[in-house]
Amino acid sequence: MLEATELECTRGERRLFRDLSLRVDAGQCLYVAGANGAGKTSLLRILAGLLLPQSGAVRWRGRDIARAREEFGSDLAFVGHLNGIKDELTALENVRFAAALRGADASEAAAMGALARMHLADYCDVFARHLSQGQKRRLALTRVCVADPPVLWILDEPYNALDAAAVESLQALLDAHLAAGGMVVLTAHQQVAMPSGAHRLELNPGHGQAAGRGES
Repeated sequence: MLEATELECTRGERRLFRDLSLRVDAGQCLYVAGANGAGKTSLLRILAGLLLPQSGAVRWRGRDIARAREEFGSDLAFVGHLNGIKDELTALENVRFAAALRGADASEAAAMGALARMHLADYCDVFARHLSQGQKRRLALTRVCVADPPVLWILDEPYNALDAAAVESLQALLDAHLAAGGMVVLTAHQQVAMPSGAHRLELNPGHGQAAGRGES
């Protein structure tokens, strides 16, 4: 359902990768690995439609994502290095705002459900600027645990700043999403267990292309 063909990415004068092709189907997780500077974040941003490749194409349900922006946007949850939350809004307001942007259920009840899944219900009226780094990360991750979650999750270092309990909660969400036919693309530098059957894509810095995909 998510397919990339012959992607090339260059930042400045340095080629990060070329001739990179991949496919993620329903119920599959793709773990993008590699050293710092290998192009992991750039690849995820290309797959999310936030960065244009030098060449190649990304398709969602068979259509180029540039021509299916509305459909792709409603099916996508992207959590990048930056949390993408608004400090001047409360935790509850942030969840409702993000849901409204996606065209999903932005009701208070739905937002409270998402906060509860990330153990933030007691902080619903706290302004985001007063939350800890771990709480802010969990607030960003409420995008994947709303009442009607997007089909495709693209998560760049989602485990950053999470404590052990939050890591377990996220892993349970990932497993449930995949079991329901969802799709996940993620990076992680922590030693955490990947979902069962996850595929690994290794990016090799300085070599100009990606290694093949295999089972982790």
